[in-house]
Amino acid sequence: MAKLNLKDLNVTGKRVFVRVDFNVPLEEKDGQMVITDETRIKETLPTLRLLIERGAKTILTAHLGRPKGQREATMSLRPVAARLADLLGRPVAFVDDCIGEKVEQTAGALQNGDVLLLENVRYYNEEEKNDPAFAAKLAKVAELYVNDAFGAAHRAHASTEGVARLVAARGGQCAAGLLMERELKFLGDELDKAPRPFVVILGGAKVSDKIKVIDRLLEKADTIIIGGAMAYTFKLAQGFKVGQSLVEPDKTDLALAALAKAKQRGVQFLLPIDNTVATPVVTDKLNKKGKKIIDLNNPRTNAEPNITDSEEGVDIGPASAALFAKAISTAKTVLWNGPMGIFEDKRFATGTNAVAQAVVDATQKNGAVSIIGGGDSVKAINKAGLGSKVTFMSTGGGASLEFLEGAELPGVAALSDK
Repeated sequence: MAKLNLKDLNVTGKRVFVRVDFNVPLEEKDGQMVITDETRIKETLPTLRLLIERGAKTILTAHLGRPKGQREATMSLRPVAARLADLLGRPVAFVDDCIGEKVEQTAGALQNGDVLLLENVRYYNEEEKNDPAFAAKLAKVAELYVNDAFGAAHRAHASTEGVARLVAARGGQCAAGLLMERELKFLGDELDKAPRPFVVILGGAKVSDKIKVIDRLLEKADTIIIGGAMAYTFKLAQGFKVGQSLVEPDKTDLALAALAKAKQRGVQFLLPIDNTVATPVVTDKLNKKGKKIIDLNNPRTNAEPNITDSEEGVDIGPASAALFAKAISTAKTVLWNGPMGIFEDKRFATGTNAVAQAVVDATQKNGAVSIIGGGDSVKAINKAGLGSKVTFMSTGGGASLEFLEGAELPGVAALSDK
């Protein structure tokens, strides 16, 4: 059932409670918290501008980080309010709470076209518990509800699900924002009727994280390409040695089942034919979590089917990159979720960058629809400077995966049907 979207609402003069995804990365510089990537703020601007143009009284709520019910100054949304005001070119009011009398007074004084941002909703544990009493306090200022936070739609929290149910129960409409609408279109409708050949590229660390996606996409795809650490679980399942590579030995049965299903359905299933390996060495240096840092030394291309006991696979090799690029070049639809290696280290970003370029070439030269399924894939393609050259990049990480699995997202299910 199609959901209401923002364009279906009459918002003029109404207090519109909007759940946005302002969970942006912050760094402390000269005693101030500074936003280091404002992509998520910019993605919401079309929704906010439409609300302003139509004379809504816009009340924004969001979470930032994991403050675990505590008031953590480093996780305040105040810097976001300041940056949002710059981007919108108009004042954005800010209240240092998300419920209570101060919020109600400020919301009550809003004029048509005004924007108010509330403080981090996760300063209250009741948010993630979807506590009904807390949801009622949030909903007190809401006449209409809009969810534009696809990245949080897979969680049944107070601000993503509870408030929508309460607004709907008292006769208010609940709609998808413009960004949410685009996410549902590209990850849902576009893939359901994907022009063929349909090529799926899956990377990342764990088969267990992606097995439901693999299983569902085996029903739709012409080719599935597997990279990243999850490829080593497939290799182990096939009887090869994977050295010290990140692997899930207890998930080899899932890998074999996927390979068998691909063969049965006639889906081309591509695994790396070579890789970049390095020797891991434990150092005395500690990371932010207090764990010893592991250096990866002596990187080299390994063209053998097995990886030596002292080495770890860290990226696909050049032959694999060429094989994958050839398959991608045939596509009319491409879905990519997950990097090919440890792309954060430029020594091991070659495979991921090659795949990113192949996806861009398929888009720009062949007219393919290219969909980047959120998370690290978006980081990787942006890091390669190619983000503007694909069709669509999802803002969701876990939400994208769950949606691709076919799961119903609570934050979407709570919206009003058309």
